[in-house]
Amino acid sequence: MKKWFSRGAWLLILGILLVAIDQVIKAWVKASMVPGEQIFVIGQWFRLCFVENEGFAFGMKFGGVWGKYALSLFRIGLFSVLTVWIARLCRRPEIPAGVLAGLTLIDAGALGNIIDCLFYGLIYTPHYPFLQGRVVDMFYFPIIRTEHFVFFEPVFNFADACVTVGAIYLLLFQWRFFVAEEKKEG
Repeated sequence: MKKWFSRGAWLLILGILLVAIDQVIKAWVKASMVPGEQIFVIGQWFRLCFVENEGFAFGMKFGGVWGKYALSLFRIGLFSVLTVWIARLCRRPEIPAGVLAGLTLIDAGALGNIIDCLFYGLIYTPHYPFLQGRVVDMFYFPIIRTEHFVFFEPVFNFADACVTVGAIYLLLFQWRFFVAEEKKEG
């Protein structure tokens, strides 16, 4: 049977599709909601909440304006290194497709959030300079709620979900690959 696309081409298509989904969702949220607005999708359990995250994980801030520049440049650097690594792994036929797919999920999620940091201010809010943009978050799943406690309170986006799913998938199902690679290098 003839192969229509190489593994690298499939991964590129997957990555582009994931980034496109992320950006479409974010654009819809920006166009349809105002910051702080909530849409109850499934009762109290699942909501769309428009949050502009100016920091990194869970809205934590890092060193003001210069910290934001450093964080943005660090993200770009990590994305670049991961992209090159995936491209090199694609050339090795013994590398499991699952490893490549998991890494592509992480890489696409990283790019989705990098796009926000790079261009958010240029497209949506002109007073944010280049590399100072905010990441648009919207998914909220307060799984367990009591009067004094909420389990899983962070609001996140599709790109964050890609990174998390990719990382968990690699840890649960592809860890043997990384252990074997470490033994080869060691």
